[in-house]
This record gives sequence, C-alpha cells and structure tokens, in this order.
Amino acid sequence: MAEKKHLLGMTLDELKQVVSDNGLPAFAAKQIADWIYKKKISSVDEMTNISVANRNVLAEKYDIGRNVPIEFQKSTDGTKKYLFRNDSGKYIESVMIPDDDRKTLCVSSQIGCKLNCLFCMTGKQGFNGNLTTNEIINQIYSVEEADKLTNVVFMGMGEPLDNYEELSKALEIMTADYGMAWSPKRITVSTTGIIPKLKLFLEESNAHLAVSLHSPFREQRSSIMPVEKAFPLSDILNLLREYDWSHQRRLSFEYIMFKDFNDSVIYAKELANILRGLDCRVNLIRFHAIPGVDLETSRNDVMEKFRDYLVGKGVNCTIRSSRGEDIFAACGMLSTEKNSPKNPPEGDFWKEN
Repeated sequence: MAEKKHLLGMTLDELKQVVSDNGLPAFAAKQIADWIYKKKISSVDEMTNISVANRNVLAEKYDIGRNVPIEFQKSTDGTKKYLFRNDSGKYIESVMIPDDDRKTLCVSSQIGCKLNCLFCMTGKQGFNGNLTTNEIINQIYSVEEADKLTNVVFMGMGEPLDNYEELSKALEIMTADYGMAWSPKRITVSTTGIIPKLKLFLEESNAHLAVSLHSPFREQRSSIMPVEKAFPLSDILNLLREYDWSHQRRLSFEYIMFKDFNDSVIYAKELANILRGLDCRVNLIRFHAIPGVDLETSRNDVMEKFRDYLVGKGVNCTIRSSRGEDIFAACGMLSTEKNSPKNPPEGDFWKEN
C-alpha cells in the first residue's frame, strides 16, 4: 500500500491540484484548507462539510500529517524544548520561549546543518536532510502552546535559506488568508546570508530578517563561519542596502560575543562603520559553551560597553536575554545525538554550477 501524502503543509494551489486529481469539486480545496489551517483538525473524517464519499476518496491517499512531539524538556526559566521524530526516523528540536504576554516558537528548517559554524552545536552533528513544508508547519501546529503563539522565528536547526523552496511555502501558509493569516511582522527568518536565496526572500516575503554576523572582519568571520568565503558579508550588506527598511520589515544582525575574540572596541568601531546608513538593530548574544569549542562568552560589563558604544554611534543595539541554557535550548545549542551516523555534505557545497 502506497504511503499517504500529508495535507498539512500544502499550499492552496497544491490543494487545488489534489481535488482536481481526485475528482472533487473545485471549491473543496478552500474547504480543506479551512479545516486544516483554521480548524486545525487531525483527521480527514472531521471534514464534515465534504461528503462522506469524497472524504473516503481523500482518505485513501492522504492524511492530515499532524505529528506530535515525542518528548519535551522545560527550563527553569519556562523555556520548553520539543523533540519531533519525522517520517524518515530523523529528529529535530523546536523551542518555545515565553516572555510576559509573548510566546515565541523557534522553528527548525533542516535536520542538522551544512554550514559547520564553529560556535553552533547543530552544525557539529552534520547534515541529514531538509525538512518538508509539512515538517516545518507541523512544529507550529503541534506544540502545546500552538494556540497561544505570538511569534515564530526560523532560528532553530539548519539554515532556512538553504531550504528555500519549503521555507517559502511555509511562509505563504503562515501569512495567506486561506492559511494561518498571520502578519509577516510576527515572523523572523535568520540566515548566514546565502545571497541568491536571500534575494528571493527579500523579493517574495515581508517577514523580518536577521543576519548572523558575529565579526565585521572577513578573515576572522571566515574562521568561525565558512560560508563567508562564498558569500562575503560585504556583498550581503551591499544587497541589503538596495531595500527600504524604514517601515514594515525589520532588519537585525545577530552578534555572538566571544571573550577576547570579537568583543573589544576595535570590533564595535568597525561594526558601526559597516552598518552606517542601514536602518537596523544589532542583537548582542551571549555565547553558550558547547563541547570541543575553545571559546568563552564575554563578560556582562564588556557586553554593556560594546552596546553603549554602538548606541552612541546611532546603532540600535540590545543585549538579548539568554533563555533555556540549562536544557541546551539556547542560541546555537540545538542538536540531537539521535541523528547518527553523521552525514556531512560531500564536495564543495558552496560551489556554484
């Protein structure tokens, strides 16, 4: 018997193709979308305004595709980390971060990551595949706080723009009237800056953008972020300057601070210099120690001086609160030892054809 396809994660155009292929009336596509994305059903049988005969036709080939977490951990600060197992037996993690009346879900886009940034646990586990749109959207629909989420950030496992086709469909479903109908202002996509896909994202989405920066100097950035060799920060900044950031979409830069590495005034000066004229904010992030990496986080007073210097130069800068470190849910710590053996990419991933 053929494996059933999942309806959760399909765009309206894809649902229209489903009803066409299976002889259902054209209007059934919007009905299905309403049941999946608005009413959040878990079974085709619950689509009561679709005839029993047509539900039976659908159920032969399709299911909803809801997949609940297999376990979760809760931090002392209220942060929760969820573990999902996908259809292929691989594992991913999502993190729910509570903050007063806000509940933000940090969503994964890949199983592992190809980029191998020095400071990130996810890259250490290698790459085990892209998530489907179903697997991305399922994280949002299946955590305990699903009905209370105020924001989603694509800052979990993987590089979102390296899985752009599935990411773009997820963003459509999240913001379309037929789907979740969220404002793009509730969504942030984080990236190291894969320029060809970044261009597409900027043209096709109004979601907020966060760029992983971490050093303003190319040689040093390359030493901790190999992607710099293919897509230099200077080229990323040139691209970003082509867009209007004065309203709607927000641009931010993520800057992990490492003791005696990138936290002196020299770095603050150069950071202010390269960001001059960009309407943006800088988020300073504490480094969370991971095994096998000889880096330490900066002292609080050093981070505060760094922030104050940037603010004095007209750069909107904040120090991000560290959340969930005790359960390995903080920035750069998502991973799962269950995803083994490691499967690093073969050849030169960044070589353009």
